[in-house]
Amino acid sequence: MVGFIVFLILLAIVITVIAKGVRIIPQQTVAIVERLGKYHNTLQAGVNLIIPIIDGIRIRHDLRMQQETVPSQSVITKDNVAIGVELATFFTVVEPKLATYGIANYVEGIHNIVASALRATIGKMELDEILSNRDRIQAELRQALDNASENWGVRIDRVEVLQLSIPGDIQNSMEKQMRAEREKRANILQAEGEKQATVLRAEAQRAAVVLAAEAEKQRQILDAEAKQKAQELEALGKAEAIKLVAQAERERIEAIKKAGLDAQILAYKSFEALAQMADGKASTIFIPTEAVNALGSVGMIGKIFDVGGKSQ
Repeated sequence: MVGFIVFLILLAIVITVIAKGVRIIPQQTVAIVERLGKYHNTLQAGVNLIIPIIDGIRIRHDLRMQQETVPSQSVITKDNVAIGVELATFFTVVEPKLATYGIANYVEGIHNIVASALRATIGKMELDEILSNRDRIQAELRQALDNASENWGVRIDRVEVLQLSIPGDIQNSMEKQMRAEREKRANILQAEGEKQATVLRAEAQRAAVVLAAEAEKQRQILDAEAKQKAQELEALGKAEAIKLVAQAERERIEAIKKAGLDAQILAYKSFEALAQMADGKASTIFIPTEAVNALGSVGMIGKIFDVGGKSQ
């Protein structure tokens, strides 16, 4: 009976020892193993075996990105304004061994280095620059933290400025300045609008004058073209009338010739026409040479003119 109890005790001890030698590490987690107080190994995710009593787990590290909010820090700007800045840092453990033995507490170390880097960065900038250049502050802080935490086995992924606390009197002055700036911009926009409206009205008036001048010019051109067309038509009409008269005269002469009238008769007819012309107001009459030869004397010509004079 005693032997059985001893066996059970030994079996329990063996099971306990074996259980202590098996370590299950979750995903995205590592464990630092020390053997007799000295670094021995880093256990990865999954099932791992260690020697109980001789080996021991010093610390576990979470390999996921972690966030730490840095308490509000009071800093002085370049233009001597005290402001409060609250930050959030995002970091990842990349070297578990360095994170264990390079610094006692890397989270506290990040807080301290953030406060130091923040004072150095803010101290070089004025308040207006700080309010409008948060990206610059974050970039400079991240650079400073990367350089400081390089030997800690920690990588600073991001630094975010969560809040900027400004003294009440400074905030009131900024609000007044902002209102004045907005009124100034409104006045400038109004003046620009009035200027633009004046320019548009002037351009519209100029365009109207140009259009009126173009219309008057077009009207004059059309009037001139109409007059020219009328003159051309009138000239064509006169030319056509002369052509018809000449054609009629030619046809009359042709008809006389066909009738067999000799030159003496034609001359006589010409003198009859001259006598009729003498009845008019013309002071000069041109007599064809053939008519003069047919009549044979100047006396006949004078008689004709005497007849014309008596008719007057």
